[in-house]
Amino acid sequence: MSRQNYYARRRHRQRRQVDSELVAGLVKRERRLQPRLGTRKLHHLLKSELEEAGVRIGRDRLFEELRKRDLLLEPQPAQFPHTTQSYHNMPVFRNLVKETKVERPNHVWLSDLTYLRTKEGYLYLALITDQYSRKIVGSHAGDSLEAVGMRASPGKRLERPAGGGSADSSL
Repeated sequence: MSRQNYYARRRHRQRRQVDSELVAGLVKRERRLQPRLGTRKLHHLLKSELEEAGVRIGRDRLFEELRKRDLLLEPQPAQFPHTTQSYHNMPVFRNLVKETKVERPNHVWLSDLTYLRTKEGYLYLALITDQYSRKIVGSHAGDSLEAVGMRASPGKRLERPAGGGSADSSL
């Protein structure tokens, strides 16, 4: 390695060190005000200040510098569970009861899934409702979305409704 190359690389390393310290200071300052601000937004916000200081830093190098100094944010868990899976290879059926006029109980049953937030996490609730009487004819609560354990409401037997519907077609 030539003497000229040695000192040029040394200057470059020293400049990079000063740049990374400046970047870390600016990021810490901004994170005091906005603690959950991500790296891409930080890059956008700090770009003008860094250019004024003569520092050219790209997004990937900013990620690298923040990773070295342990300043990257940990991803937070979702604030609510995602109960809908739109991207699957299961068949999607058309709504067979949309135009049906319901005139008696147990002619059409409807089902729905929801979740309840508890101190321990989430409790998933599956309900089967008679469309005519709007009474719950079946329910299941569990810590996952698995369709096991559907049971009748107290005092009722869960049976297949007249007309050939299925009690667990959407669960």
